[in-house]
Amino acid sequence: MNGSDIMIHLQENLDTDHKNMIETQMREIEGVIAPRFNKEHLLLIYYNSAKTDSSVLLNRVKSNGYHAQLVGL
Repeated sequence: MNGSDIMIHLQENLDTDHKNMIETQMREIEGVIAPRFNKEHLLLIYYNSAKTDSSVLLNRVKSNGYHAQLVGL
């Protein structure tokens, strides 16, 4: 397995329900192993890079109308 980490910064202030919704949506993407918010605006995602890539993950977050960008690790 080719495991990778990415971090996505969301500009919006999200409550617990919205954070849980995003984490659930990430888990539905093939290859995503462990999505979690580790700070208020930062979503850390561990995923199998042979199955998906960072642009798919970022676009999924943006598809909900959130302003988000990748953060270098």
